[in-house]
Amino acid sequence: MARTLKDYLSVSLKPEDLDGKIDFARIFGRSGPVHIEIGTGKATFLLNEAIAHPNVNFLGIERARKYYRCAVDRIGRWDLTNVRIIRTDATAFLADFVPDSSIDCFHIYFPDPWPKRRHHKRRFFCPDNLEQLLRCLKTGGDLRIATDHADYFEQIKKLVRAGPHICPSLEEIEFLPAAGADTGEYTGTNYERKYLKKHIPIYTLAVRKM
Repeated sequence: MARTLKDYLSVSLKPEDLDGKIDFARIFGRSGPVHIEIGTGKATFLLNEAIAHPNVNFLGIERARKYYRCAVDRIGRWDLTNVRIIRTDATAFLADFVPDSSIDCFHIYFPDPWPKRRHHKRRFFCPDNLEQLLRCLKTGGDLRIATDHADYFEQIKKLVRAGPHICPSLEEIEFLPAAGADTGEYTGTNYERKYLKKHIPIYTLAVRKM
Protein backbone atom coordinates (compact mmCIF):
# COMPACT_ATOMS: atom_id res chain seq x y z
CA MET A 1 0.00 0.00 0.00
CA ALA A 2 1.33 3.42 -0.97
CA ARG A 3 2.22 5.72 1.91
CA THR A 4 0.07 8.82 2.33
CA LEU A 5 1.99 11.98 1.49
CA LYS A 6 1.80 14.77 4.03
CA ASP A 7 1.79 18.50 3.34
CA TYR A 8 4.20 20.03 5.83
CA LEU A 9 3.29 23.68 6.31
CA SER A 10 6.84 24.39 7.44
CA VAL A 11 8.08 23.28 4.00
CA SER A 12 5.41 24.13 1.43
CA LEU A 13 5.24 27.71 0.20
CA LYS A 14 1.93 28.69 -1.42
CA PRO A 15 1.90 31.14 -4.37
CA GLU A 16 -1.33 32.69 -3.09
CA ASP A 17 0.45 33.68 0.13
CA LEU A 18 3.02 35.77 -1.74
CA ASP A 19 2.53 39.47 -2.27
CA GLY A 20 5.22 41.13 -4.35
CA LYS A 21 8.95 40.49 -4.10
CA ILE A 22 9.95 37.87 -1.54
CA ASP A 23 11.80 38.68 1.66
CA PHE A 24 13.83 35.47 1.94
CA ALA A 25 14.91 36.24 5.50
CA ARG A 26 11.24 36.27 6.49
CA ILE A 27 10.42 33.11 4.52
CA PHE A 28 13.23 31.14 6.15
CA GLY A 29 13.19 32.88 9.51
CA ARG A 30 16.84 33.83 9.18
CA SER A 31 19.35 35.52 6.90
CA GLY A 32 21.74 33.46 4.82
CA PRO A 33 22.74 32.46 1.28
CA VAL A 34 19.78 31.51 -0.93
CA HIS A 35 19.90 28.75 -3.55
CA ILE A 36 17.01 28.01 -5.92
CA GLU A 37 16.53 24.71 -7.73
CA ILE A 38 14.24 24.91 -10.75
CA GLY A 39 12.64 21.53 -11.34
CA THR A 40 12.93 19.88 -7.94
CA GLY A 41 11.45 16.50 -8.84
CA LYS A 42 11.37 14.27 -5.75
CA ALA A 43 13.89 16.52 -3.96
CA THR A 44 16.86 14.11 -3.99
CA PHE A 45 19.27 16.95 -4.75
CA LEU A 46 17.69 19.37 -2.28
CA LEU A 47 17.69 16.82 0.52
CA ASN A 48 21.39 16.05 0.22
CA GLU A 49 22.43 19.68 -0.28
CA ALA A 50 20.35 20.91 2.66
CA ILE A 51 21.87 18.32 4.97
CA ALA A 52 25.41 19.08 3.75
CA HIS A 53 24.97 22.88 3.89
CA PRO A 54 22.75 23.77 6.87
CA ASN A 55 23.79 27.42 6.63
CA VAL A 56 22.24 27.76 3.15
CA ASN A 57 18.53 28.44 2.51
CA PHE A 58 17.16 26.31 -0.34
CA LEU A 59 14.01 26.99 -2.35
CA GLY A 60 12.77 24.31 -4.73
CA ILE A 61 10.38 25.10 -7.59
CA GLU A 62 8.35 22.22 -9.00
CA ARG A 63 5.38 22.51 -11.35
CA ALA A 64 4.20 18.88 -11.42
CA ARG A 65 1.80 18.20 -8.55
CA LYS A 66 2.85 14.60 -7.93
CA TYR A 67 6.54 15.51 -7.63
CA TYR A 68 5.80 18.60 -5.55
CA ARG A 69 3.80 16.57 -3.03
CA CYS A 70 6.53 13.93 -2.85
CA ALA A 71 9.22 16.59 -2.35
CA VAL A 72 7.35 18.37 0.44
CA ASP A 73 6.68 15.09 2.22
CA ARG A 74 10.29 13.99 1.89
CA ILE A 75 11.80 17.21 3.20
CA GLY A 76 9.23 17.38 5.98
CA ARG A 77 9.96 13.85 7.19
CA TRP A 78 13.64 14.79 7.50
CA ASP A 79 12.60 17.84 9.55
CA LEU A 80 14.86 20.14 7.54
CA THR A 81 14.34 23.79 8.42
CA ASN A 82 16.42 25.29 5.58
CA VAL A 83 14.24 24.15 2.66
CA ARG A 84 11.02 25.55 1.20
CA ILE A 85 9.24 24.14 -1.86
CA ILE A 86 6.70 25.89 -4.06
CA ARG A 87 4.48 24.53 -6.83
CA THR A 88 4.42 27.13 -9.57
CA ASP A 89 5.69 28.10 -13.00
CA ALA A 90 9.35 29.08 -12.69
CA THR A 91 9.24 31.73 -15.43
CA ALA A 92 6.43 33.70 -13.82
CA PHE A 93 7.81 33.16 -10.31
CA LEU A 94 11.21 34.65 -11.16
CA ALA A 95 9.68 37.66 -12.87
CA ASP A 96 7.04 38.40 -10.24
CA PHE A 97 8.53 37.38 -6.90
CA VAL A 98 12.34 37.19 -6.87
CA PRO A 99 14.14 40.48 -6.07
CA ASP A 100 17.16 41.77 -7.96
CA SER A 101 20.54 40.44 -6.77
CA SER A 102 19.01 38.19 -4.10
CA ILE A 103 20.10 34.67 -5.14
CA ASP A 104 23.50 33.07 -4.53
CA CYS A 105 23.02 30.10 -6.86
CA PHE A 106 20.53 28.65 -9.34
CA HIS A 107 20.51 24.89 -9.91
CA ILE A 108 18.79 23.73 -13.11
CA TYR A 109 19.26 20.03 -13.68
CA PHE A 110 17.75 18.05 -16.54
CA PRO A 111 15.13 20.58 -17.67
CA ASP A 112 12.56 19.23 -20.11
CA PRO A 113 14.31 19.31 -23.52
CA TRP A 114 11.06 19.36 -25.53
CA PRO A 115 12.91 17.41 -28.25
CA LYS A 116 10.49 18.01 -31.13
CA ARG A 117 11.48 21.13 -33.06
CA ARG A 118 7.97 22.56 -33.00
CA HIS A 119 8.11 22.41 -29.19
CA HIS A 120 11.50 24.12 -28.75
CA LYS A 121 9.72 27.37 -27.87
CA ARG A 122 8.59 25.67 -24.64
CA ARG A 123 12.15 25.13 -23.39
CA PHE A 124 12.98 27.01 -20.21
CA PHE A 125 16.27 28.36 -21.52
CA CYS A 126 15.59 31.37 -23.71
CA PRO A 127 16.89 34.96 -23.74
CA ASP A 128 14.11 36.30 -21.52
CA ASN A 129 14.56 33.63 -18.84
CA LEU A 130 18.34 33.99 -18.87
CA GLU A 131 17.89 37.72 -18.35
CA GLN A 132 15.70 36.99 -15.33
CA LEU A 133 18.19 34.50 -13.88
CA LEU A 134 21.06 36.96 -14.19
CA ARG A 135 18.94 39.78 -12.76
CA CYS A 136 18.17 37.68 -9.69
CA LEU A 137 21.76 36.50 -9.13
CA LYS A 138 24.01 38.38 -6.74
CA THR A 139 27.44 39.46 -7.87
CA GLY A 140 29.53 36.34 -7.32
CA GLY A 141 26.44 34.15 -7.72
CA ASP A 142 26.48 30.96 -9.76
CA LEU A 143 24.26 29.34 -12.39
CA ARG A 144 24.70 25.55 -12.57
CA ILE A 145 23.17 23.52 -15.39
CA ALA A 146 23.12 19.81 -16.28
CA THR A 147 21.33 17.96 -19.07
CA ASP A 148 21.47 14.67 -20.93
CA HIS A 149 20.26 16.25 -24.18
CA ALA A 150 23.12 17.21 -26.52
CA ASP A 151 21.09 19.51 -28.78
CA TYR A 152 19.57 21.39 -25.85
CA PHE A 153 23.01 21.70 -24.26
CA GLU A 154 24.38 23.35 -27.40
CA GLN A 155 21.48 25.82 -27.32
CA ILE A 156 22.11 26.54 -23.64
CA LYS A 157 25.85 27.08 -24.18
CA LYS A 158 25.25 29.51 -27.04
CA LEU A 159 22.67 31.39 -25.02
CA VAL A 160 24.79 31.63 -21.87
CA ARG A 161 27.93 32.58 -23.76
CA ALA A 162 25.97 35.39 -25.38
CA GLY A 163 24.89 36.45 -21.88
CA PRO A 164 27.47 39.25 -21.49
CA HIS A 165 25.18 41.55 -23.47
CA ILE A 166 22.92 41.24 -20.40
CA CYS A 167 25.62 40.89 -17.73
CA PRO A 168 29.03 42.11 -18.98
CA SER A 169 31.02 40.11 -16.39
CA LEU A 170 29.96 36.47 -16.73
CA GLU A 171 32.59 33.75 -16.64
CA GLU A 172 32.57 29.97 -16.89
CA ILE A 173 33.71 28.08 -13.80
CA GLU A 174 34.27 24.45 -12.91
CA PHE A 175 31.12 22.39 -12.31
CA LEU A 176 31.85 20.77 -8.95
CA PRO A 177 29.88 17.63 -8.00
CA ALA A 178 26.95 18.12 -5.65
CA ALA A 179 26.97 16.85 -2.06
CA GLY A 180 24.87 13.80 -2.92
CA ALA A 181 26.75 12.86 -6.09
CA ASP A 182 28.35 9.42 -6.16
CA THR A 183 31.55 8.64 -8.08
CA GLY A 184 31.07 9.57 -11.73
CA GLU A 185 28.03 11.73 -11.00
CA TYR A 186 27.58 15.50 -11.08
CA THR A 187 24.24 16.19 -9.41
CA GLY A 188 23.20 12.99 -7.66
CA THR A 189 19.63 13.34 -8.96
CA ASN A 190 17.31 10.47 -9.88
CA TYR A 191 17.32 11.59 -13.51
CA GLU A 192 21.09 11.57 -13.72
CA ARG A 193 21.32 8.08 -12.24
CA LYS A 194 18.73 6.78 -14.67
CA TYR A 195 20.63 8.19 -17.65
CA LEU A 196 24.02 6.97 -16.44
CA LYS A 197 22.66 3.43 -16.13
CA LYS A 198 21.78 3.68 -19.83
CA HIS A 199 25.28 5.05 -20.59
CA ILE A 200 23.83 8.37 -21.75
CA PRO A 201 26.37 11.25 -21.53
CA ILE A 202 25.74 14.09 -19.08
CA TYR A 203 26.60 17.66 -20.09
CA THR A 204 27.27 20.36 -17.52
CA LEU A 205 27.88 24.09 -17.48
CA ALA A 206 28.54 26.48 -14.59
CA VAL A 207 28.95 30.26 -14.82
CA ARG A 208 29.49 33.01 -12.27
CA LYS A 209 28.19 36.58 -12.33
CA MET A 210 31.19 38.80 -11.65
